Amino acid sequence: MSESAGPQVVLLTRPGCHLCEDARLVLKRVGEDLGVAWQERSAEDEPELAARFGEEIPVLFIDGVQRDFWTIDESRLRRLLGA
Repeated sequence: MSESAGPQVVLLTRPGCHLCEDARLVLKRVGEDLGVAWQERSAEDEPELAARFGEEIPVLFIDGVQRDFWTIDESRLRRLLGA
């Protein structure tokens, strides 16, 4: 499945973030179950995003829209990606 065929899912993280580890696990599980690719971007490489979302990381974006932060709700993510 090509990434362009489905929603664009991006997780903004920062190194050493325990909530980011949890978010990765949720995205990995849901992505595999639903066949949806996702990408991770580091706030260290994105100073503008780091300044905007600094205290909310990790932040989940679907098609450029912020959908969750701090904790990724697996049920909500499944609903958003399954729609």
